[in-house]
Amino acid sequence: MLERNEFVKSFISRDRTLLWEDSRKKASWGKVKSDAEIIADFTEYSPLHRGHLHCMTEAKRMVPDGIFTAVVPGPLERSGRGLPYIMTRQARAETAVAVGADVVVEGPPMGVMGSGQYSLCLAKMFKALDADHIPRGYKPLEGFDRILKKIKAGVGVAPKPYKFVDMETKEILMKGKLDEDNYVIVSLSKSLTKIGFHFKDKFIFIKRIEGVSGTKIREAVISGELEDVEDMLPLETAKILKGEMRSNRAPLHDVRDVEGILQTANEKSLEYIKSLSLMDDKTADNILKNRPLKTMKEVQNSISRGFSRHRQQRVISSLEARVHKDTIHRYIENYPSVVRILNYKNEDVLKEFKRRIPHRRLEIWQ
Repeated sequence: MLERNEFVKSFISRDRTLLWEDSRKKASWGKVKSDAEIIADFTEYSPLHRGHLHCMTEAKRMVPDGIFTAVVPGPLERSGRGLPYIMTRQARAETAVAVGADVVVEGPPMGVMGSGQYSLCLAKMFKALDADHIPRGYKPLEGFDRILKKIKAGVGVAPKPYKFVDMETKEILMKGKLDEDNYVIVSLSKSLTKIGFHFKDKFIFIKRIEGVSGTKIREAVISGELEDVEDMLPLETAKILKGEMRSNRAPLHDVRDVEGILQTANEKSLEYIKSLSLMDDKTADNILKNRPLKTMKEVQNSISRGFSRHRQQRVISSLEARVHKDTIHRYIENYPSVVRILNYKNEDVLKEFKRRIPHRRLEIWQ
């Protein structure tokens, strides 16, 4: 049994190769041979809690014969905040199927992309799936209903600094900031508009339930007191999470390849560091100036400030993953070059899914 840090090193190395290979493939398209409806949901499931289950259950209730397809990110196992996931995508996919998902496909490597980049990849995945319905949980907020109505009508809304703008009329629909769930909805509408995917009446907006906290769940995992949050977790999630913990594959959200990060920061050339995804020249210069870097805190202090509050962790993930800007650009251009199926309900569902979607380069994750 591998130690957790060695396990993390092993899948980062594997996924680095996977990204490079995917970036050099082209998507293949074909005819749709089924009229089944695709419900496409993007969720990190870190871990899958009762809020996620509520969104899935409501969507399946509204479209009872649909194929619920969860898009679960993805290579390198780092979130849009740049932080490690609590479990691998295989385990997260297993929980999704266990509570009712029909098919789970691999999403983009969020931790080494900017928010606009992975939003674009998600939009391209929804197009590859030819999604009929897109369920999204949202948090009620004064003035946000106006934005939801626009998106429901198929109008893209662009997030700008401290305001949100109708992409057709350029009208300011709302001023201020949005929490993460609401912001994802807006950003996705912009990306879907950019790639020309028509989404009128496709979004299913589901009010987020109260009393569930992913942060509290992850804290309980670290403390070994899962019973404190058992009311937040479906039984299936708790069972799979405990199994991953017994196998030393969880929790992973507090584990990084610190040795690899410090080695990259201390030994690679300035040109190499500058070539890494999300790396800016000032940060690269700071890293060289501050060598030798002995701790993660020293690495963090070398990272220049940016507009995103998640920038620091994303840059650390970039140093950890060692994926280059040109690879990411090719990856996004060709995305999804492969629709990688992480898990599925049964063979009949898988067969219908393959017949229904227009993307023809599919792989079953091994």
